[in-house]
Amino acid sequence: MATVEQKGIAGIGDLAETLRVSDETIRRDVRRLAARGLVRKVHGGVALPDPLRETAFRQRMGEREAAKRAIARATAALVAAGESLILDTGTTTVYVAQALTDHYDLMVVTNCTDIARTLAGGPGNRVYMAGGELRADDGAVLGHEAIRSIERFRAHTAILSVGALDHEIGLMDHHVAEGEFSAAVIAHAERAIVVADHSKFTRRAPVRFAAFADIDIVVTDREPPRAAVEALEAAGVTLVIAS
Repeated sequence: MATVEQKGIAGIGDLAETLRVSDETIRRDVRRLAARGLVRKVHGGVALPDPLRETAFRQRMGEREAAKRAIARATAALVAAGESLILDTGTTTVYVAQALTDHYDLMVVTNCTDIARTLAGGPGNRVYMAGGELRADDGAVLGHEAIRSIERFRAHTAILSVGALDHEIGLMDHHVAEGEFSAAVIAHAERAIVVADHSKFTRRAPVRFAAFADIDIVVTDREPPRAAVEALEAAGVTLVIAS
């Protein structure tokens, strides 16, 4: 995976030589990785998944799990008991919700059924679900009704997932409805925290929904590329590297 992430694409023979195993061993590993959506098979080799397409939500929950849990812990440390929060749907924000279970007296607004269930049982917590159309894949509620639900609230902190972060374009997502919801979340919070593992800085998604200047903090697991770091600094965004 490290080799493929570095090069973008790698030949079966090259991988076998680098790792000192047989071609068949590489092909077997590639089949397993492809089944999990971590790579895609191409003629004679293996490549990263198409950056403009998302894999299924449950499958993505298992991708880069250690990095997402580290990001979640670092994000939870930025939240005080008694805060009001808006969290959107995303695998990393689900991990953030799990990391927030030791907080109390939170007011939480979300469009994610997993997040709502995770935080509803917290001591003193109040959880509000956005209304609208429920998406089967990830239990997300999206559409104009969901945005209208968000507009009723003013939260201290918004915690957002993204499909991609690009130093030239800004914050991007894979679906128009997700981007519209995230933009509304940013508009109704005093500060916006974006949670994204390092892979999000090396890809693009079809829908732009915000600029770096619209957010306040980015929490990630590795130092982003220099161009992204400079763009975040220029926009006044605080970068937090989770350990």
